[in-house]
Amino acid sequence: MQPFEENDVEVLEEVVDTDLYNLVVFNDDVNTFDHVIDTLIDVCEHTPEQAEQCTIIIHHKGKCRVKNGSWEELVPKRNEICRRGISAEVLK
Repeated sequence: MQPFEENDVEVLEEVVDTDLYNLVVFNDDVNTFDHVIDTLIDVCEHTPEQAEQCTIIIHHKGKCRVKNGSWEELVPKRNEICRRGISAEVLK
């Protein structure tokens, strides 16, 4: 049995407070499940399982938070989702 070794650990000195936003996708009667799933995989980098679960939630609840992050990260994703004909917003 080896003795316990203490390792030096670097500590982050500066804490950056980042506002987190949510990318919310809304239900509609136009887009197919497959189109929404493919979009979430392409744009939000979801796994197929994540995309399918989000799409089911969108269908049953009317909306789903599909990703969270900074405003700068989410706005381009929102724009691409909307370009594909799916309603989405970045919300606080």
